[in-house]
Amino acid sequence: MSTRVEDLFSISGKVVAVTGAAGVLYSNISKALAENGAKVALLDILGDKTAELAEEINNAGGEALGIECSVLDADQIQAALQQIVGAWGRCDVLINGAGGNQKAATVPPDGVFTDLSPDALGRVFALNYTGTFLPSQIFCRHFAERGTGCIINTSSMAALAPLTNVPGYSNAKAAVSNLTRWLAVQVKVDFPDADIRVNEIAPGFLVTTQNRGLLYADEECTKLTQRGHSIISHTPQDRFGEPLELVGGLILLMSEAGSFINGVTLPIDGGFDAYSGVGPLDEKK
Repeated sequence: MSTRVEDLFSISGKVVAVTGAAGVLYSNISKALAENGAKVALLDILGDKTAELAEEINNAGGEALGIECSVLDADQIQAALQQIVGAWGRCDVLINGAGGNQKAATVPPDGVFTDLSPDALGRVFALNYTGTFLPSQIFCRHFAERGTGCIINTSSMAALAPLTNVPGYSNAKAAVSNLTRWLAVQVKVDFPDADIRVNEIAPGFLVTTQNRGLLYADEECTKLTQRGHSIISHTPQDRFGEPLELVGGLILLMSEAGSFINGVTLPIDGGFDAYSGVGPLDEKK
């Protein structure tokens, strides 16, 4: 095993499948992985967007394959895996990026949680938990046959410190975190001769086009909303994150540099999870 930094953290030539690849976070991450030499299979239910993203990556000199796929449909996931193997001969890494919340599963400002729709909660749980379990199940068969593989799930600060008003999302992400630890052990029980690692990242509060209005009260992003202020006041680094700040953690977990990291949740949150909330962070400012 090389100890040169450029070798340890290299992902060049790795075949990486990314679910939820057409979303705000993982579309940017997929481009960054391709820029670092990975062959990226883009899986998303939004087929047109994955095709456009694959074309953009390929035109920029990377290698990408856009595949329309629902993470809640086992047949579609299996077909996607076969398409990846047909194109590149194997898959090395599965990144479970598909997930999200729904308005109907969120307590509104003038509502109470007892009025939430069980159906909406079920849909959110299915997308985040089942949408992580099913791809992991199917890709693990391939990893077991090859004798090696890597799974990286996507948790959330909502799993580590449940956020008010989003029970479906918080509960589902907590289940994903439990799944990560369980699966890291179970794959060795079921496939003792294979080296399959399972980890996850837990992103903190990132600024995206989708949530900018929740964090900032003005177009210039100079004035925080009440929610934005609450987040910053609990973040030791005193700022929000950017989507591309997730890339380093992902590369660590999928590269040789992370070869003995297994069953962990890696917070990428500016210290949000480390702060107990006791004692104001800005008392000496």
